[in-house]
Amino acid sequence: MAQVAPQSPPSSAQPTPPAETEAAPAQTEAASAETEAAPNVADIIVTGSRIIRNGSASPTPLTTVSTDLLASAAPAGTISDGLNNLPVFSGSRNQFSNPGSNATGVQGGNGSANVLNLRNLGTYRTLVLFDGHRIPPTLYNSTVDVDLIPQELISRVDIVTGGVSAVYGSDAVSGVVNYVLNRKFDGFRAHVESGISQSGDAATRDIGGAFGFKVGDRGHFEASVQHREYDGILDRAFDRDWNNLAAIQGAGTAANPYYLATDVHLATYTFGGLITNGALRGQQFNQTGDIVPFVAGTASGSSCCQIGGDGAYQNASMSSPSRGTQAFARFDYDLTSDIHVYLQGAANLKRNTSYTGWNQLTGLVFSNTNAFLTPASRAALAGASTFTVNEILQGAPRIEASSKTDQYYVNAGIEGSLANFKWNATYTHGSSRLETTLSNMPNNQRLAAALDAVVGPTGQVVCQAALTNPSAYGSCVPLNLFGASSPSQSALNYVLGKATFLTHTIQDSADAAISGSVFDTWAGPVSVALSGEWRRQRFDASSTVLPTDLADCTGLRYNCVAGTTLLYPTSFPQSDTVAQSVKEGAIEVEVPLLTDSVIAKSLSLNGAARYTDYSTSGHYFTWKAGAVWEVDDQIKLRGTISRDIRAPTLYDLFQPTTTVYGNYTDSTKTPAVTAYLPSINLGNADLTAEVGRTYTAGLVLKPNFLRGFTVTVDYYHTVVSNAISVIQGFNAAVQQGCLSSGGTSIYCTLIQRDAAGNATAYYIQPQNIARVKTYGWDGEADYTTRIAGRPLNLRALINYQPHIYYEQPGIPTIDQGGAGWGLNGLMPSPSVQAAAFVNFKPTDNLTIDLFEHYRNKFRRSGVAAQVFKDEYVRSFATTNLTLTFDTGSTWKIADSALYLSVTNLFNATPPLSGYYSGTTSAGASFEFSDDPTGRAFVVGFRIKG
Repeated sequence: MAQVAPQSPPSSAQPTPPAETEAAPAQTEAASAETEAAPNVADIIVTGSRIIRNGSASPTPLTTVSTDLLASAAPAGTISDGLNNLPVFSGSRNQFSNPGSNATGVQGGNGSANVLNLRNLGTYRTLVLFDGHRIPPTLYNSTVDVDLIPQELISRVDIVTGGVSAVYGSDAVSGVVNYVLNRKFDGFRAHVESGISQSGDAATRDIGGAFGFKVGDRGHFEASVQHREYDGILDRAFDRDWNNLAAIQGAGTAANPYYLATDVHLATYTFGGLITNGALRGQQFNQTGDIVPFVAGTASGSSCCQIGGDGAYQNASMSSPSRGTQAFARFDYDLTSDIHVYLQGAANLKRNTSYTGWNQLTGLVFSNTNAFLTPASRAALAGASTFTVNEILQGAPRIEASSKTDQYYVNAGIEGSLANFKWNATYTHGSSRLETTLSNMPNNQRLAAALDAVVGPTGQVVCQAALTNPSAYGSCVPLNLFGASSPSQSALNYVLGKATFLTHTIQDSADAAISGSVFDTWAGPVSVALSGEWRRQRFDASSTVLPTDLADCTGLRYNCVAGTTLLYPTSFPQSDTVAQSVKEGAIEVEVPLLTDSVIAKSLSLNGAARYTDYSTSGHYFTWKAGAVWEVDDQIKLRGTISRDIRAPTLYDLFQPTTTVYGNYTDSTKTPAVTAYLPSINLGNADLTAEVGRTYTAGLVLKPNFLRGFTVTVDYYHTVVSNAISVIQGFNAAVQQGCLSSGGTSIYCTLIQRDAAGNATAYYIQPQNIARVKTYGWDGEADYTTRIAGRPLNLRALINYQPHIYYEQPGIPTIDQGGAGWGLNGLMPSPSVQAAAFVNFKPTDNLTIDLFEHYRNKFRRSGVAAQVFKDEYVRSFATTNLTLTFDTGSTWKIADSALYLSVTNLFNATPPLSGYYSGTTSAGASFEFSDDPTGRAFVVGFRIKG
């Protein structure tokens, strides 16, 4: 991350934070050559409120973190990478989470998107703002890839850890993350940096700059541009010695518990091809295409895999490469001394590319006269007309998942004052376009044709289909899979294809607000804010390969079943344009009750209420009530209670219907019956909003006996009712839930049966059926002092969250608190996370920054019924060191600095982990809360003026 120079307080939102929310102690010690107009405190509003103008007066917990502090938390990353190292963020997704996941996966179409998650309550329950305004979603599940937020002119990030839907509307259930803009930047600054890991990969390059200047006496213009590249870690199986083909094995029972094994190979696949039927079953093709015995590994306790042996394995990316460019510009102008207008816009482009693994081909049928068989192999296979093979296609490129995101954002506003009131009105238009492509996938129709190789009339090896149907298969190139390096490039070019999924989201919004004091009481002015907002969001999706696209099997002898074989193994749905609009009105009141009394230096109440009307999912009331009791200069108490909502997304409501056929088991029958049936995935237009209830209570201490020290402790308790959960009709627990209800459960609607009671189809559909509960404690300590006359700034943050309960009728409760991998994409959630910052300036020309991140050990799974041989994943901690040299005063290079950062200073190795999934890449071999990069180095140079 570019090291941002210390800045004076931004004019766009808060004043300089008070001690309990102070952004970065380093900011208080150094003046910046950049200048900006000092803000009028009366014009500043604290994140989480529309009327509170002092962060210390906010009843809702608020943490403010400067960009230079975040840079020390993630020197080689982005601002958002730094945020993910803070304890309040758990379960966020980024380039390490599931690189290569496709558009049907858990991350809205981009497996490498950086999506924030407060308290691991779900990325869709965390509201992201850019300078106080919503930005259009970048992913099809309506979440925001925060790497697309312009970073060069961000002064700090405000994190509200409490429900604030009454202030900001839907999605602010677990809290709000607000990227605060420096609106009055004057001068220029630029930086260039480069980094690389000790292993020689994960290289980074970052260059950017910003400038700002006054336009006459009333105007101001500022702009920025940044380009960043990250090369990723491309080979999960090889790029880290500690990884060593690790996977969870066993059955998860007391008799055969799950355990973590290394050197895990697939039992029924090889790189040259494993024969799976007939007299030669269990033998394999070697490098030269001859049939040789298969050397089995040691039994692992799982039917899928073995320890060692000749079996193949998978190899996905460990982290996803990315390329991104951001541009931002803002112009503002004072029409009069009381009226101000502005226009700002941003363009953000991001590219991700990673690998999901090699193609895994199952049950390929070959003739025993196939032209590519060696004479010895043909003779050995003479006893049967056909044989089947399982193979990992190592001789071909791995499946490549690439995502291209283009986002454009324009915001215009007018604001002013009238007597004791401030007013503003804004309009925002945003557009996000996400294109996800899976390349190097086999076209099953062409694959079937290319595998059936025969000797043609001219003595050349050709496709059998080219002889019988030259108009359709005249360009067919025969494919040799007998041996790991056998396929020719021309054959691969013919067989391999791609599928592209394109989503487009457009959001328009307008809002207006007025606030001010309406009358005075014995304790001070009573302030009121009124606001209204309108939003409209549109979404559409298109695909080059649909779930209904089937292979044309005409003239193909093997590996193609008419009406069943899909054209590609992975396809994407498409959707016509769907839309929803929302109208909202809100009021917020701040009432002081006491000031300078015997029992309180100050006591105030804050309340807010909002009416929200969705065109798709109904209308709702949300509210918030809070109080701040400042006993004296040393003790402050605060607390809130709120009712919040998360409305269903357009994809929840209107996702296009897709059908996949497979072997599904009806567990309600005795004995259980397995049949080849359709599984139908569809949206649910009847969904309503999730409803959250959050309680917070906090204490702020600023003891007189220790000047410069502040400690804050906040308790939180959140319950989300009516939570939306995707229910699968073929799930055994769902089937039993239907059976035990006597046919009355909503689960029964997901199982289609004929008159005889036999299952004929299963449905997958989101339902308002779940409940999520969590509680815990946040703590923060800040201390500013001097050692030998030199400034020392310390800051520590901690979160304790022992439980996150996911409840659903008829389904065993999952406790994800203090647990690693969970079902259905639930992310690891350590019960204790801590972060510590140290900033010390031993000389005028040198600054030292240290950052430490720690998480405690946790259970391998939140599912109580799963039994593990070793139940816990050990704790993990990393240390970052940044040295900044003032080259401006030392080497007389303008106002400049050279910085060197070492991340993971002690080269800590993340503990191996995972979950059972029947493959050798299970669980990615490490918890996604841990960075697998190892020690890495960043060197950079910045200049300003």
